[in-house]
Amino acid sequence: MAHDGQGPRMDSVILPDLLRLTEAALPAAEALLRAATDAVRARLAEEGKVSGAAIEAEQTAAHGLSWIATYVEALRQMHAWAMRLDSEGKLGETETLILQIAFGEYLLQLQGGIPMSQGEIVRPQDLGLGPDALAAFATQPVTTLARGGNNQAARSRLVQLMRDGAGAVTVGATGLDDEFEMIRDQFRRFAQEKVEPFAHEWHLKDELIPLELIAELAELGVFGLTIPEEYGGLGLPKTSMAVVSEELSRGYIGVGSLGTRSEIAAELILCGGTEDQKRHWLPRIASGEILPTAVFTEPNTGSDLGSLRTRAVKDGDDWVVTGNKTWITHAARTHVMTLLARTEPDTTDYRGLSMFLAEKTPGTDENPFPTPGMTGGEIEVLGYRGMKEYELAFDGFKVKGENLLGGTPGQGFKQLMQTFESARIQTAARAVGVAQAALDIATRYAEERKQFGRALIEFPRVSGKLAMMAVEVMIARQLTYFAAWEKDHGKRCDLEAGMAKLLGARIAWAAADNGLQIHGGNGFAQEYPISRVLCDARILNIFEGAAEIQAQVIARRLLG
Repeated sequence: MAHDGQGPRMDSVILPDLLRLTEAALPAAEALLRAATDAVRARLAEEGKVSGAAIEAEQTAAHGLSWIATYVEALRQMHAWAMRLDSEGKLGETETLILQIAFGEYLLQLQGGIPMSQGEIVRPQDLGLGPDALAAFATQPVTTLARGGNNQAARSRLVQLMRDGAGAVTVGATGLDDEFEMIRDQFRRFAQEKVEPFAHEWHLKDELIPLELIAELAELGVFGLTIPEEYGGLGLPKTSMAVVSEELSRGYIGVGSLGTRSEIAAELILCGGTEDQKRHWLPRIASGEILPTAVFTEPNTGSDLGSLRTRAVKDGDDWVVTGNKTWITHAARTHVMTLLARTEPDTTDYRGLSMFLAEKTPGTDENPFPTPGMTGGEIEVLGYRGMKEYELAFDGFKVKGENLLGGTPGQGFKQLMQTFESARIQTAARAVGVAQAALDIATRYAEERKQFGRALIEFPRVSGKLAMMAVEVMIARQLTYFAAWEKDHGKRCDLEAGMAKLLGARIAWAAADNGLQIHGGNGFAQEYPISRVLCDARILNIFEGAAEIQAQVIARRLLG
């Protein structure tokens, strides 16, 4: 095993035969997951089936199972990452330490308790796992890694390597092919030059991201990354979208999220649109000629999209929309809304919903919603400010008949479900970018800030925080890339995308919180960028499926 050209370390910072240990620990982790799945299924099943109501009644156990599965998948992907690097001769000391600390910490949490949130620790006994299952889990490789993997010496050494490699794009090799690293470098440079110097001012002034920057993003192909070339896009894989979203969000989540609007709209049209709709809309979305926004959520419904009440009534060949929507991102400046409405009034669930490509006139600061039949007001928010959030009201709002997605009513919910894999991969990538930004900012501050005659980074608990931030950023990154790889290879990946989003959001919040803690009182001052990153990170656990909803979805898949 390589150590950046060095031999084995004499102070045992790195465990001997680490790759053998991690490979040998995986079967025990997978067996624990199987035991947990069997225990939860036995607890929830009625006549051999697990119902949604049973999962809701036992949410702690069901959601705990989702977290165990997510941890096991994270360890699989970290081992696979290290094996790829090792086969290419790229597994250096930095990557080896990241792998060791990741396995040491996550195996310990599988034994003792996983933090689903700050105040919710799910433990094996909460799922009905007894001493026998834990004893079977505690194999020699698991015990060795759990006891010696995540220790102060390893964390301190990792941070020293981070300091020695100041200015590196990421902490540790990502394991992606060169073509994706070229894309990363391009967008990292763009974010450093065009985004980072201005992001905090946009946040503090609650300003919209300048249209000039949006035009530059369009020229770079951000809005058509994954749209096929025949429809005017670049035809790149979802992995490229993940890399671009990560690096732009590292600069500012608002900029990283601009592409999400186009990604969602394009995916809806590609999956559910007619050929005429594809040829009309996709080239315009790809070029940035039109900016889309997603109009799904309603007051008092939240994640329960099946309960939507906004209705669309046929008026000749066209439709008339009446109802209210909320939490609509970038609503004022956009040209088209992917609008979900009920077209069958007698239905009360997801059946009877239809998706529309509802055209509107972009607004101005003085008149944000000039289109007849719609009004709106801004929702003031803590973070995620570059596009603004709005409440919308529709009263006699007209949509052309040709803009019913797919041309057949009642397909809206199904069409939306087809986009969730890509949307959650993209959100997981944004979380990685935000977490990396927190690490960047906190590391710089810890180097520059002196206390008691020493740089903050030299204190063990400060360096320990930075080390764990670096390790978990890589964990979230590898889960996200794996989900994107599955999507690129035509595999169902709703489970993997959900896991990446679930864990990535928690990691982003933890990184931002720890980054602010390293700043001390200064972190609580709005003038310091870490305060913005904290506000931006908080939304990641809520949108594109709140953490609780995400865990619920994963549990339903796991329990069949």
